[in-house]
Amino acid sequence: MRLKCPLHLSDAKMDDSRNWYAVYTKPRYEKKLTNYLLDKGIEAYLPLHKTLRQWSDRKKIVEVPLMSSYVFVNVIPDQYYEVLNTPGAVKYIWFGGKPAIIPSKQIDTLKLITSSDMEIDCVSGTIPKGSRIRVTSGPLKDLTGELLTYAGKHKVMVRIDHLDKVLMLTISPQLLETIEAVAEY
Repeated sequence: MRLKCPLHLSDAKMDDSRNWYAVYTKPRYEKKLTNYLLDKGIEAYLPLHKTLRQWSDRKKIVEVPLMSSYVFVNVIPDQYYEVLNTPGAVKYIWFGGKPAIIPSKQIDTLKLITSSDMEIDCVSGTIPKGSRIRVTSGPLKDLTGELLTYAGKHKVMVRIDHLDKVLMLTISPQLLETIEAVAEY
């Protein structure tokens, strides 16, 4: 008996439409899973950022996943179980009783943020809505988000829908302008 794929829901445009989904991975398995998926011909994205790690004998800059245990996949419904049957994949992230579709614009924003040289932190949890802001110049020009004062620094928060995650970027307050509240992502 063939199981019915839950990705055919009304959010999908057509049966062959591609959508981005978040996949929860085994601990410290993000890079392996991404490589396995790419080897299978499945579009996968793992946001990485550079950080300084210190050992007893040396310091080294290494690339680590921005969000632990998350990999993003762009799949058609027929690839749903192929992703889950890949070593390291645990489950899709669900929201409202169905797999959470991540808007392409948010994946593009993640790619833009991780390609910049900005300091990035990722925190779990929902953060109350604050002032809506827009970056006025630099590599993230026109990026919008919420403003938060965190540990004495001004940080821009970019909400990633359905993941219960928020990215915080260190950025100069002079590069920000307040905008009126707009509809959520």
